[in-house]
Amino acid sequence: MENIRFILIVILSMISIMLWEAWQVDFGPKPEVTAQTTIDANGNPITINADNNPDAAELPFSENVADNIITVTTDVYQLEIDTQGGTIRNLDLLDYTIVKGEEATIRLFNSSAEKLFLGQSGLLTSGQSTKLPNHNTELSSAQANYQLNAGEDTLIVPLTWADNTGLRYTKTYTFKRGSYVVALEQKIDNQSANDWTGRQYTQLLRVPFTDGKGNTFIRTYAGAVVYTEEDKYQKIDFEDMAEEDLKVKSVGGWSAMIQHYFATAWVPPAQNEEHYFTKELSNSRFVIGSYSDPRTVAANSTEVFNSQLFVGPKIQPMMEAVAPGLELTVDYSWLTIIGKPIYAALNFIHSYVGNWGFAIMGVTFCIKLIFFPLSAASYKSMAKMRTLQPRLAQLKESYGDDRQRFNQEMMDLYRKEKVNPMGGCLPIMVQIPVFISLYWVLIETVELRQAPFILWIHDLSVKDPYFVLPVIMGITMFLQQRLNPAPVDPLQAKIMRMFPIVFTVFFLFFPAGLVLYWVTNNTLSIIQQWFITKKIVGKG
Repeated sequence: MENIRFILIVILSMISIMLWEAWQVDFGPKPEVTAQTTIDANGNPITINADNNPDAAELPFSENVADNIITVTTDVYQLEIDTQGGTIRNLDLLDYTIVKGEEATIRLFNSSAEKLFLGQSGLLTSGQSTKLPNHNTELSSAQANYQLNAGEDTLIVPLTWADNTGLRYTKTYTFKRGSYVVALEQKIDNQSANDWTGRQYTQLLRVPFTDGKGNTFIRTYAGAVVYTEEDKYQKIDFEDMAEEDLKVKSVGGWSAMIQHYFATAWVPPAQNEEHYFTKELSNSRFVIGSYSDPRTVAANSTEVFNSQLFVGPKIQPMMEAVAPGLELTVDYSWLTIIGKPIYAALNFIHSYVGNWGFAIMGVTFCIKLIFFPLSAASYKSMAKMRTLQPRLAQLKESYGDDRQRFNQEMMDLYRKEKVNPMGGCLPIMVQIPVFISLYWVLIETVELRQAPFILWIHDLSVKDPYFVLPVIMGITMFLQQRLNPAPVDPLQAKIMRMFPIVFTVFFLFFPAGLVLYWVTNNTLSIIQQWFITKKIVGKG
């Protein structure tokens, strides 16, 4: 097989895979719908009937934001809690700035209309029980400001409500130092004369998200996700929610809204059965969440509903400790089975070298080492092909006008010299899934966001500001070409010479971390190929 054909096949394969992934995002299979929700005449309350249970859960989907807010500051958060229902809004991640070196931080929850994103929770009253607070009910707070002070590890923010029958409700948020998990406790103190029955619900309400970067080279998923016992990790984008409502039951699980590098997820108790749902509302607003099975609080007794809210960066070891499958929000597409070990290796090497750029180089070296036998076989085949170039050129000159005869003589030469023209192709084809997996790992790893390397590379997640790495990548590609046998066909040889230029232009706007990988990979390949060609085969 001539090199040009193989390279074109590889490029076409990679483009096809990326196009297939993009198609899956836009037009892939939609989640199965097991039930529909209904709205009232005004389009506000939504009624979801669970398995024809006469106790219907009425979900109030209002996004009303009151003027009374509580400000909360921890070592990782700056956020607001609306006294109307205890809704979380305007949450900033203090350790993550929008632009490196500037003060403006990443805001996840947001109360502005154009970027609306809220964390809501409350209680759904069943039957004839007294209606307890949902996220539209005004609650009381003893303080307007809460702060996690030096020397403190826990910050507790309680909001209360009571009626004249003896029912008292307390919603408590608990924040831990260094943690991106917020504990939610909804306590019912029933000192009334009657039992109370109802459910807990948690939900995320937002308008479709866009980061405004418009990067056509790097496409990551932004939308809703649900994780259940049966279906595991399931993406539900905003178009899916607009077409159909989702309703599934699962013991444990979680519901989330995710975007590049960051995630927000409600995580109910793992042992509880939850009812997960999605819904499109008016004005391009979308909801994903869950509600529990009904529980009864007897008169003169108390009951507590618990849940957790994860709001933060998609750091896999941290997310694995919160809930099963939550780390899957770091999306390696269909190559997760390969991507996760690569990420683990990247994280392991970084723990020793302390620099993500050197960690990328280390992982690249390890991958090259693992595939050394395959690469060696490929380079040996290329080296043997190189020794045949003069004889192939003679055949081309003798039978240039007779393509069929030329191919026949060329194959006879291969058989005579015991050269397998596929020997340089198949070993590389085996490695392509690993290369694509590494691509996704470098794209999705939040630890690389704004991570410096050396000298002029201050952020591995954005393009090289001076385009030095892409130029070096083009040079290494040119040098690697020089070690390979040139195509016999002059036209193919000319096209091959254009490849380093084309790829250099293509990589100009890729994140520096990705280009660093290609530079390292090409450099190691050059060293390996030179060694095999000169020292093992002894011909070049």
